[in-house]
Amino acid sequence: MTPPPDCPDLPQPTAEHAISPEAIREEERFELEIPERGFLAGPRSRLHDLGTIFRVGLDFMRAFRTLHFVGPAVTIFGSARTQPGTTYYEMAREMGAEIAKLGFTVITGGGPGIMEAGNQGAFEAGGRSIGVNIELPFEQHLNPYVHRSVTMRYFFTRKTILIKYSYAFVVLPGGAGTLDEMFETMTLIQTGKIRNFPIILMGKDYWKPLMDLVYHMADEGMISPGDPDLIFFTDDVADAIAHLQRHAVRQFGLRRQKLPKPSPLMGEKAVAKPAI
Repeated sequence: MTPPPDCPDLPQPTAEHAISPEAIREEERFELEIPERGFLAGPRSRLHDLGTIFRVGLDFMRAFRTLHFVGPAVTIFGSARTQPGTTYYEMAREMGAEIAKLGFTVITGGGPGIMEAGNQGAFEAGGRSIGVNIELPFEQHLNPYVHRSVTMRYFFTRKTILIKYSYAFVVLPGGAGTLDEMFETMTLIQTGKIRNFPIILMGKDYWKPLMDLVYHMADEGMISPGDPDLIFFTDDVADAIAHLQRHAVRQFGLRRQKLPKPSPLMGEKAVAKPAI
């Protein structure tokens, strides 16, 4: 039997794939355009990494101070590209209103599209409406239907905040970011990192291939047989709200109560709406 050839310590690039000085300079320019690119571009100096740790901590601290007084919440995920007046926009707006009527704060990513619709529904229903925005060079701007907002520097800190304060998650049609948020939430529930909060997936025509994939993963043993049941799949707002009442109000024994009082010395401000 012929022994396998030795594997070199470092593969030598061919002339076709060699990295030129110009390519290195182009990569440096790419990273300098937006500072966060450097964070994900491999090892950097200890000073740079220390600065990143500080900025991440500042991101979290700003969000913690902003959302500490919002009360129990429900987060609505969905596309920033959905236009007002469309089926899914109106579905999100109705969900925002009905969630607010239950006494929950509605939290979204704070941008346009589905996020705006959810905030608009809560805002118009007299509920609390919160936006957790993200710094982007395109597409994302804060919608006008939020009582309080915070703008995050990093996607991973923003996603943590969108999950941290919520007792349920409503997912409407969206793209890669929406899928990321939904499956991150599902993974946290699967692994016991957060409690078994309901995930409500709305937009049956749009999401049917995804649900087929989820059931296929269960059939193949890639996830547990009961994991698809973590997702409540419906287009009916009344059914979604009933599911929310069963699994996010009664299950956790939520009751209307006073919110903690903000401290003016710490620059804290209350959100003047009743909590569950």
